[in-house]
Amino acid sequence: MAPESNRTVLLGTHGVTFADVIDVARYGAQVVLSDAAVSAISKTRKYIDEYAAGGIPVYGVSTGFGALANRHIDVKDRTQLQKSLIRSHAAGVGPAVEKEVVRALMFLRLRTMASGRTGVRVEVAQIYADFLNAGITPRVPEFGSLGCSGDLAPLSHCALAMMGEGEVHDADGVLMPSIEALNAAGIIPIELEAKEGLALINGTDGMLGMLIMACADLASLCTVADITAAMSIEGLLGTDRVFAPDLHAPLRPQVGQAVSAANIFALLQNSGIVASHLEHDTKVQDAYSLRCAPQVNGAVRDTIDYASTIAARELESSIDNPVVMPDGRVESNGNFHGAPVGYVLDFLAIAAADLGSMSERRTDRALDHHRSAGLPPFLAHDPGVDSGLMIAQYTQAGLVSENKRLASPASVDSIPSSAMQEDHVSMGWSAARKLRKVVENLARILAIELVTASRAIEFRTGLQPSPAASSVIKALREVVPGVGPDRWLSPELEAAVSLVQSGKVESAARAVVKNLS
Repeated sequence: MAPESNRTVLLGTHGVTFADVIDVARYGAQVVLSDAAVSAISKTRKYIDEYAAGGIPVYGVSTGFGALANRHIDVKDRTQLQKSLIRSHAAGVGPAVEKEVVRALMFLRLRTMASGRTGVRVEVAQIYADFLNAGITPRVPEFGSLGCSGDLAPLSHCALAMMGEGEVHDADGVLMPSIEALNAAGIIPIELEAKEGLALINGTDGMLGMLIMACADLASLCTVADITAAMSIEGLLGTDRVFAPDLHAPLRPQVGQAVSAANIFALLQNSGIVASHLEHDTKVQDAYSLRCAPQVNGAVRDTIDYASTIAARELESSIDNPVVMPDGRVESNGNFHGAPVGYVLDFLAIAAADLGSMSERRTDRALDHHRSAGLPPFLAHDPGVDSGLMIAQYTQAGLVSENKRLASPASVDSIPSSAMQEDHVSMGWSAARKLRKVVENLARILAIELVTASRAIEFRTGLQPSPAASSVIKALREVVPGVGPDRWLSPELEAAVSLVQSGKVESAARAVVKNLS
């Protein structure tokens, strides 16, 4: 994979930023271990070597794992213990997860190694950096993690690849045996030693990586939701007065609400459509899906902020079990439990599902001639002969319904494992997987509102939309034609989805509203 980012991320002994994770996961930024990280790793490894050679029982060094923790392992078998751990725990099934998820997972596990709390050798940390820098991505099946004791199966598939076993995708995306990719890249497979296998799989790295990327994606989609809401308000002859600043922060100091209200208010400025009905308008109030957009969009923003706070704390964490303390103690702990991450993953899914639900209500209102303030039924060119955007709303409703199902929390479930030793698990990995689908669906939902609102505005002939709406519609019309006889609609909706996901909708609005948040 040719790096799209020219950045090099220097890994020290402390946390990394969201931008670091996203640049490495999505854009191929290179990774380098700092001198401080190498020193910290080397220092704690000395403690593990001493324990490995001695007779003191240390979990994962001289004992078995999980429910087999009371089994003493002879010194001669302790290297095999680590290999067996990885091979047996690489037990995932199903389709491969996305490359960006695996890269985030590897990078975050490497970040924990760089903290000097895991007891691995420098060589083990370095091979993770080598994989990332060479664009080699282990094939990690989707199913296998319970989100407790870390993302065990996904992390084990990564560790297996470092051993030269299992399968990987090379830099060109070709699936092949790991050893072939390593040989081609000049990377020597790692021979795991005491504790190292365990150190490679005990972390919340997969669910955390997906959380960080979801926070970034949802923040962008919140801005798109403000844009499409403003455009729907124009198309439906709504008022901008309810978005005035003095109706928000002074009366209800919810931070996200004030941001979204300010966005929508700014996006509607200088709209000839809005100005056309400032007088002699018989409507007392707009429907909730128009009037309350800042309250819902803003609540999603606040949820993202809370989730980002949890993710930032996790980025500062050194999660392993057992963990090597600065004084050489090797202590068991429960920091691998994914509850903090799992809860906010579920919270985000709920918020994102509701954001999409409100968007669909605005679309439906624009297509219903009884509620659309004079627009033709289904925004059709020749209603009756043409169906217009009728079925686009069906598609949108199907996506909204799926998101509602996916918003059911995963973290309320728990299935005991490892002979009841691990008797409560977080299901955080499952929460992350379904959140990714919710985010993907939300982009599609907002794209359909964008297509609908743009057509509604264009039906207001003789009235000039806001400069911001004009800019967005111009960008849309480069890939999606305007009003006309019915045509194959699916490619146009997919083009609108790509426009939303690419950031071009935001860019078009920002060309007019410079301070859009």
